[in-house]
Amino acid sequence: MMLDPNEVQYRRQLGIWLAVCCALIFAMVVLGGVTRLTGSGLSMVDWRPIMGVLPPLSLSEWQSTFEMYQQSPEYQKKNMHLDLGGFKSIFWFEYAHRLLGRTIGMVFLLPFLYFLIRGRINRELIPRFVLMFVLGGLQGVLGWYMVKSGLVNDPHVSQYRLTAHLAAALLIYIYMLWHMFRLLFPPQPGAGGEFRGPFKKTLAVLGLVVVTILSGGFVAGLKAGFAYNTFPLMDGQLIPQAYLMLQPAWLNMFENIATVQFNHRLLAITTLIVVLIYWLQSRKVDLASRARLSTNLLLVAVLVQVGLGISTLLLHVPVALASIHQAMALVVVTVLVFSLTQLHVHKVD
Repeated sequence: MMLDPNEVQYRRQLGIWLAVCCALIFAMVVLGGVTRLTGSGLSMVDWRPIMGVLPPLSLSEWQSTFEMYQQSPEYQKKNMHLDLGGFKSIFWFEYAHRLLGRTIGMVFLLPFLYFLIRGRINRELIPRFVLMFVLGGLQGVLGWYMVKSGLVNDPHVSQYRLTAHLAAALLIYIYMLWHMFRLLFPPQPGAGGEFRGPFKKTLAVLGLVVVTILSGGFVAGLKAGFAYNTFPLMDGQLIPQAYLMLQPAWLNMFENIATVQFNHRLLAITTLIVVLIYWLQSRKVDLASRARLSTNLLLVAVLVQVGLGISTLLLHVPVALASIHQAMALVVVTVLVFSLTQLHVHKVD
């Protein structure tokens, strides 16, 4: 079915707008990881979603903000050595993370209202865009709920809340990516070829990748990457002796450093094997060009990601390398979502 030229133009405008939003969300997730890695996430002890845009501007404002931080458990139990200069060094990471969140909200909302008023959004897409905005707002609330877990007696952010925050970010990113790719790159005829169940297989791979990423959230939450810095063995064993140290047994999956790190390793290697099989199967099929490209990119991205993960572990989690590892996880997700949009040929949104 041929689209009206104006509709084609509007779809492209909407796609570019969502692409900008996706790029900002990508940066937001990576910056959140850097904030976590640098121990900056608890440096801002209050939440002012509307009025808290400006940082401290004068020495007196900085002193006041620092004094608030000094009342927090993190300062009193971990960072007593920090002076005002040291506090600023961690404050800016968390401030930038929150400011970027506000920026994403505005970059999404203002163009959305413009496109809506000008009648450039298909009726079917309006509730989907509204849902994106609502999810973004709820993500901000969830982020503060996560931070609050570290502002009590134990200055440690809950790994459960951290992983929930990461899961919500992935949900928003994937949902927005799907619509962005569908608007900018409608699927080509015959994208699925004779590759049996291509969409379902790709969706299953995405599910495995998401589970692997979320297991990494528990690794980050427990700082498990700083233990067992050898590969493939852990403390000289394939399966660490402490794997089922906690009781009840299920608690190990979420609160035992040895178990959490082993599970993340196992999921990563499993993902690599599954993707390799997926790629080999796809080679036997005549796929459309963009679908073929996506399968090739997926294999390369996963190979690089596994290499980054192992390197990060062996080098005791340097901030730069660990941040690249987190960013590459989003690249893998991006490639998979692109592949899904090219294999979903039933209709164009």
